[in-house]
Amino acid sequence: MYKILANTIFLGKDVLFLPECHSTNDKALELVRSGKASEGSIVITDHQYRGKGQRGNVWLTQAGQNLTFSLILQPRFLDISEQFYLNMMVSNSIVKVFQDYIPDLKVKWPNDLVVENKGKIGGILIENTVGGKGWEFAVVGIGLNINQLEFSHPSAVSLAQIAQNKFDLQELFRLMVVALEQAYIQLKKGKLAEIRAEYLRNLYLREEWAEFAKGDKIFEGKIVGISKDGKLQIEHKSGEQEEFGLKEVVFPSF
Repeated sequence: MYKILANTIFLGKDVLFLPECHSTNDKALELVRSGKASEGSIVITDHQYRGKGQRGNVWLTQAGQNLTFSLILQPRFLDISEQFYLNMMVSNSIVKVFQDYIPDLKVKWPNDLVVENKGKIGGILIENTVGGKGWEFAVVGIGLNINQLEFSHPSAVSLAQIAQNKFDLQELFRLMVVALEQAYIQLKKGKLAEIRAEYLRNLYLREEWAEFAKGDKIFEGKIVGISKDGKLQIEHKSGEQEEFGLKEVVFPSF
């Protein structure tokens, strides 16, 4: 059972724990649409059996082994064109918590958490509700492989596998929520340049030559940055730079 957190200002003061759930993001969106959501509410489950990932992928986890939860936020202080800063903030927070255990953890654009030559350890999915006045709510779904030791997908890996140690899920959840709240306050204070710089430091394959795919074409390039609206900037061997949106470029496999 995940309890209300005492050492935060607003995040985690309302925690809805579900023993099992098809998708914490879907449940959080239900709360938003029914008017029962408030900023800082969290939906968490021990067993998410139909979790959602980017590109329509399914996020599958073993019961009681991992962290799968969704935050409800109201980032109305940001322009909708700046929404990728929320993504960067969340990614930075996860890396900060995990860095003591996995110093080589990286963010694979736009929002996967990966360990090079080992696999994917987690992911983020942010779903927004927009009204007549702009950005109303953001539901931030986070899925992290913690204690699971066997996966059906060959590129998945867990914290326990890498650190060779089992972890207390409730303690990790507490650390994660504290880090997320601190980073969200930083975002609210307008520290966009700092958040972006930290994200770039954590970015997988940044300034490294690698083979990418655009449609059926393979090209060699290196990631040089992120645009203000969150597009991936890749430099070709010719020196020309190109920007890619979601689903427009495929990374090399592990």
